[in-house]
Amino acid sequence: MSYMKKIIKHMLLLILIILTGCSDKLNVDPHTFASDKTYYKTEEQIGSAVNGIYNVLQSLYNSSGNNAIYTLTEMRSDNTDFQYFETDRGVQQREDINDFLMTASNIYNQDVWNTLYRGIQQANAVIDNIGNVEFSTPEKGTQYEGEAKFIRAFLYFHLVRLYGEVPLRDKHTSGPGDAFTAQKASVDELYTFMKGDVNFAIENLPVKYDNDADKGRLTKGAAYTLMGEIHLTLHDYQNAVAALTEVTKLGYDLVRGEDAYARVFDTQNKNNIESIFEIQFSASLDGENSSYIFSFAPRDSRAALINPAWTGAMAGTNTPTLDMLLAYEPGDLRKEASIDFFVDPANRVYQESFGGNLSIGGDSAVYIKKYYHPPYTINGRADENFPVYRYAYVKLILAEALNEIGKGSEALPLLNDVRKRAGLDEITNSDQAFLREAIFKEIRVEVAFENHRWYQLLRTGRAIEIMTEHGKKEKERLREAARKLGQVCHLIDAAYDIKPYKLLFPIPERECRLNGFPNNDGWS
Repeated sequence: MSYMKKIIKHMLLLILIILTGCSDKLNVDPHTFASDKTYYKTEEQIGSAVNGIYNVLQSLYNSSGNNAIYTLTEMRSDNTDFQYFETDRGVQQREDINDFLMTASNIYNQDVWNTLYRGIQQANAVIDNIGNVEFSTPEKGTQYEGEAKFIRAFLYFHLVRLYGEVPLRDKHTSGPGDAFTAQKASVDELYTFMKGDVNFAIENLPVKYDNDADKGRLTKGAAYTLMGEIHLTLHDYQNAVAALTEVTKLGYDLVRGEDAYARVFDTQNKNNIESIFEIQFSASLDGENSSYIFSFAPRDSRAALINPAWTGAMAGTNTPTLDMLLAYEPGDLRKEASIDFFVDPANRVYQESFGGNLSIGGDSAVYIKKYYHPPYTINGRADENFPVYRYAYVKLILAEALNEIGKGSEALPLLNDVRKRAGLDEITNSDQAFLREAIFKEIRVEVAFENHRWYQLLRTGRAIEIMTEHGKKEKERLREAARKLGQVCHLIDAAYDIKPYKLLFPIPERECRLNGFPNNDGWS
């Protein structure tokens, strides 16, 4: 390809990035959004641009579209899989991620990568231009900068855990000349950069907002939580304890009382006392809605779970595994609040005819209940927010860090407070190895379907062990079920062949080609 053709191609790709990075809520001409010569001149414009970065998080944490992050975090783990549908193989590349069969050209992987860097690009544009704007108060300017730097660090935190070494772009791309010139930074460089951004957010974000219209914006508690999770991931337990302990001083608490766990996710109880950071959605605004049940419900359940008039297809994805169902202790109140079954005799016919979800068998199809709050008055629109960080999660990862530095007696009350709400007995054994396993299991069931499981497996060094065993059991179970139905199981021999290099996703092939750097080991 000639130099001029490459420049033209890069310009077209840049325009596409800019156009897809805008939303109606910004009220900005998309053709001028990324230009510091025509925008970023007033406090109002900076505020709108910051809101636009949150819009990227909506896209990333929703369930529709190829860029939904749950595919790379929850479905990649032993928590969820998918409802296999023989007559619709258009989603095979998403299923390949679940089965450890993906390639570097996987479109879902590519779209998640694009979304993460689109958010970084928009955050960089705000950060690079905010110093040129005069604000009504200095605090407003540093708040906006803190929000942009938090989100930039948060997106890099996803990138480094998913891909390892990635390009570190700390300036916004303003033209084709620097659109594809980045080289990969080391993991240490990436974490150092993230910590700098998060420290700025800690210093400049408020503890809370007085205006109801600002509910859902990032706070000091969210920044401390992110810093604590970064340190935990790096096994820097002392600093993890220090950061997470700060969160405990900021007025958060568990939602308590009758049906407490279910009420955490209730659409009538958004941004509650337990919420540290949740992605905001609204079914009443076109383009601002979530869509979880429409993606996660069994394919043939639309009339029963939504309404008879709904004619759209349910995706049957992010389906709880049998292993997940068995992870709950007897009497755990979280199970009923998190998982439900669509029971219909037609399910048996569906499975026998189309090789559908064999996870449960018979006339029961399992789905995530945590994000199901009918009625849905507008077809295709759901109202659930997505919980990124909850106080229960902070308690548990703080307990994990405390236990790792030999302070099991201090970890126990944190663990037991979460267990008490779930209706479970207290744990009294503070032996480090015993408590490590207890906390590990508790985190899994407490934040099931909240996109933490794959990262937990990586952080604790147990991904290969657990996913290999999970894959072995899945092959045995599904092949036996298929044999009884006279079918050929969709899981091939190569599925769940989990080599160490597969703990990192491949950098999308297109990015390696355009930037001229090698892919992660094993993926070339």
